[in-house]
Amino acid sequence: DGPTGQIAEQHISADYESLAALQQMADAVRAVTTEFENVPAQSLKQLSYTVRTTPAASAVAVIQDRISEKSFIRATGVPVAEHAAIRQLEDLDSVEAALFPGILKAARLGYDGKGQAIVNNLAEAKQAFKELGEVECVLEAKLPLAYELSVVLARNLEDDIVTYPVGVNHHINGILSSTTVYPGLVPEELAAQAIDYAKALASNLNYFGVMCVEFFVLDAAKLSPDHPTLVVNEIAPRPHNSGHYTMNATSCSQFEQQVRVMAGMPLGDTRLLQPT
Repeated sequence: DGPTGQIAEQHISADYESLAALQQMADAVRAVTTEFENVPAQSLKQLSYTVRTTPAASAVAVIQDRISEKSFIRATGVPVAEHAAIRQLEDLDSVEAALFPGILKAARLGYDGKGQAIVNNLAEAKQAFKELGEVECVLEAKLPLAYELSVVLARNLEDDIVTYPVGVNHHINGILSSTTVYPGLVPEELAAQAIDYAKALASNLNYFGVMCVEFFVLDAAKLSPDHPTLVVNEIAPRPHNSGHYTMNATSCSQFEQQVRVMAGMPLGDTRLLQPT
């Protein structure tokens, strides 16, 4: 009954890691992509042996784990929140006090606020770690958030990159509710900086397809003078909720863009046709 299941010529229902099902898919199609960040990277690698698979398993593997994702972002020279990897309960005893109050996030499989807990001190962090099942986590310093913005981009197999106009995101109960886009909404210099960072991340990941980078814009009045006001929250390796506006407000939607990358076609026009 799924939306695509209702119109697809063929529907394969199986575990993501079923080699037989993956081979069945590879035999039936010429290109594969995903719309969900938690498809196992190994499954994408298996498909890539015989069929064009975008994004690549190597890129998705980095993004699927918050510890590796944050290490990658920092190594690229793009700002992220101060954080610490928490692999076992004892790791919390050595974290810096500056990480409290903070947010403890499961390293894998968390989204839309799931797998996260706000912690104000060490005791709360230890309790939250236990409640999350003592899985690997990231403890991230809580920052003075002014607002969140998104950069949705597409990179093709010829290394061309196009970006959509930067949108401002609005959340309800930790879940993205709407995105607003119109000229001048985000200061031009800030938008340009976010786009430069997003492009650098896509290139360094060797990422192909549509990708979103979510940024926190911080309240400069509540920061030390040397603290960046723009930091990456996370990378989404797929067409993104905050890019849904492209279906109505641009000539080429993020979904068509994904198909263009898969098919080896030129990338489409991303200019904003109307406020949205």
